[in-house]
Amino acid sequence: MDALIDLLKHNPLMPREDVARLLGLSVEEVNARIDQLERDGVIIGYQTVINREKWNPDTVTAVIEVKITPERDGGFDRIASRIARFEEVQSCYLMSGGYDLLVHVEAETLRQVATFVAEKLSTIDSVVSTATRFRLKTYKENGAFHLLETAPERLSVSP
Repeated sequence: MDALIDLLKHNPLMPREDVARLLGLSVEEVNARIDQLERDGVIIGYQTVINREKWNPDTVTAVIEVKITPERDGGFDRIASRIARFEEVQSCYLMSGGYDLLVHVEAETLRQVATFVAEKLSTIDSVVSTATRFRLKTYKENGAFHLLETAPERLSVSP
């Protein structure tokens, strides 16, 4: 199963025939294993990595470090679940270290991100503080490199 997961993680659109050939399985076996992984909740979705420089480059992406006070019977989970439901939130992670949650947000403008933080996120009783950082450029995302136009590397000249 690990080899199957690795193949799907790197190329979920790979034809099932190619997956079967690489794993030494029949297409039916591959389909059955993928169906089982989906039913078991191991595979919860498939995503396309978008190069924002080429498509919708004005989209604003921010990461927000959130410190929260955990709830007595819900811990961090109930608050994180509430935050994750907001339309602007793309990802939400419980973290170790100086803050509790790392929240990835996308919006059309800086003002929309600021409004999200001020009117939705910061108003939650358990939220103690936030720190927002904006993505300026992407070099690699979800394992995919964004092709960068770079000048050819010059070799150094030495005597």
